[in-house]
Amino acid sequence: MPYLHLRLAADASDTLAEHASAVLLEHTTGLLGKKPEVTSVTIEFIDPRHWRIGGARLADTGRSAFHLDVKITDGTNTKTQKAAYLRRVFDGLAALLPGLDPASYIVIDDVRADAWGFGGRTQEARFIDSQSL
Repeated sequence: MPYLHLRLAADASDTLAEHASAVLLEHTTGLLGKKPEVTSVTIEFIDPRHWRIGGARLADTGRSAFHLDVKITDGTNTKTQKAAYLRRVFDGLAALLPGLDPASYIVIDDVRADAWGFGGRTQEARFIDSQSL
């Protein structure tokens, strides 16, 4: 795990998607210690004419923005790790998005281990199985 959903206020671009995905994977594995083989990333492009900050369309301001939702298992990362992650991901995406507005958000959802999983198994079941070895 985890699952990341990135929304970018930018024109759709395979190159931008690849670079943004690389930033997310680097920091999700490096700072949060998540396994790359089960880290899922979706990237959605939103037309800057349809993204507003403070009532102003980004298309009119020349700014860019993003919103990142990250789902991780509750209790697997410290406040310090999450703070470092937010800073590094913001900086990494700022390098890719010209005129990045500071009202670009990263939300880390700590989800209970019994409330989610992959491959048809909860994270709690995986933990229990790992303890019985």
